[in-house]
Amino acid sequence: MTTDEDSLLPGTLSPAADESEQTHDEHSDAQLYPGDTGLLPEPARRALVQLLSGPSLEQRRHPRLWPALLQHEAVIRSRLADLFLELILDPDRSIAFTRQADTGELETPILLRRSPLTFIDSVLLLYLRQVLVDAELRAQPALVDRDELAEQLRLYEPADNTDRAGFDKRVNNAVEKAKKNSLLSPLKGNADRFEVATSLKLIFGPEEVEQLTAIYSAMAAEPGQEGAQ
Repeated sequence: MTTDEDSLLPGTLSPAADESEQTHDEHSDAQLYPGDTGLLPEPARRALVQLLSGPSLEQRRHPRLWPALLQHEAVIRSRLADLFLELILDPDRSIAFTRQADTGELETPILLRRSPLTFIDSVLLLYLRQVLVDAELRAQPALVDRDELAEQLRLYEPADNTDRAGFDKRVNNAVEKAKKNSLLSPLKGNADRFEVATSLKLIFGPEEVEQLTAIYSAMAAEPGQEGAQ
């Protein structure tokens, strides 16, 4: 009497073995370096890294990564979900970014870095977002220069402030933080003129704008609070 295992022809594989062989072949195709156990092709990995490093992945700024994101969207979403992150993708604006997934009552680790906002930071972001909205209505790039930003932020300098140099330093720090987070990109040939990232409108939606507005309005109503930031 022969068993199913005995009846296999020489050189053939059982279904389980065949599946294992197929997985091995797929992994071999995706292997990029010795010891690599990843399964994603290189462009998809690079798109995933850009999403994790942030603040966004944009077709205009990342023309090679955008097609990879669209092609591998499902598996990239899955990889992000493994990290309790959510992919936000706006195909109309050709922008994508990640945020912490809403896990309800489930406590999860926080992976994405968060930069605390000072009063000046919040005022700057709200102003940049408004510049971006106005530019979109005119179908033009959202451009600002350093002097314009400084002038706008000085509107919030406390009237009794005696440390103008200190306030100007906080203004400059806010601009540099926006640059570091890729919300402001210097134009070629002019380091003091910037383009506002289109992702800002999505990252800071109406709810975030309302929260920020409430925060700085409350702080502005308390004498001395602006200058403390």
